[in-house]
Amino acid sequence: MLHYLIHGTDTTKPPLMIVHGLFGSARNWNVIAKRMSETRTVIAPDMRNHGTSFWADSHSYEDMARDLSELIAAQGGVVDLVGHSMGGKAAMMLALTNPSQVARLLVADIAPVSYTHSQQQFIDAMRAVDLSQVTRRADAVAQLAQYVEDKTLQSFFTQSLDVKNQRWHYNLDALERDMDKVLSFPDIDATYDGLTLFLSGANSDYVLPEHRARIKTHFNNVKFAKIPDAGHWLHAEQPHAFEASLRAFLNFEA
Repeated sequence: MLHYLIHGTDTTKPPLMIVHGLFGSARNWNVIAKRMSETRTVIAPDMRNHGTSFWADSHSYEDMARDLSELIAAQGGVVDLVGHSMGGKAAMMLALTNPSQVARLLVADIAPVSYTHSQQQFIDAMRAVDLSQVTRRADAVAQLAQYVEDKTLQSFFTQSLDVKNQRWHYNLDALERDMDKVLSFPDIDATYDGLTLFLSGANSDYVLPEHRARIKTHFNNVKFAKIPDAGHWLHAEQPHAFEASLRAFLNFEA
């Protein structure tokens, strides 16, 4: 089963499950998870091939949906579900294949479509880091800076570095091999009727107007919203606005 972090003990509402994106981990969501746990239990898993969860040869959305379904079944059987980027696609796949496990669905800055951009350059950058020369996180950041210009991404990637054991908490081989699957979305003939919000960064181009027709074929009760002055990493760039949007969605009377 997936490794996960749990925050809060409130059992009067369904737990809130937050699913991270590619190269992320449960720990990336600690601040928002802890704040949301004031009113409900929050579960944040490490996805397969990430964090301290198991490594597997396959990294498809069918795989990830089954992983989430197993964890939800062990935690009571139903959750309000939030997923960002890759985690958003995994969350959508779960809602479409096991709708009874998802009370409400918030998809953060991703659509059920294929994308053409590649993440290979980041895998190459992490592989280029000489971990034998890393004794503190700053050493890895300095090496990554040669290949990744964005300081935010340098910090983000190294959050998943095990400095003591000189290893990444990513199965880079599996992620590279199945990157085409990560960038695409399964061709599935299914719908989810629960309340759904596609929440995007206003400066992001991941969810475009031309994607809405595809979204509506799968999600019958869907709403759309944007967070101003935010890009793809909307929860990190505008955490208070993201939290406010999430609270409003969870409290919305459908």
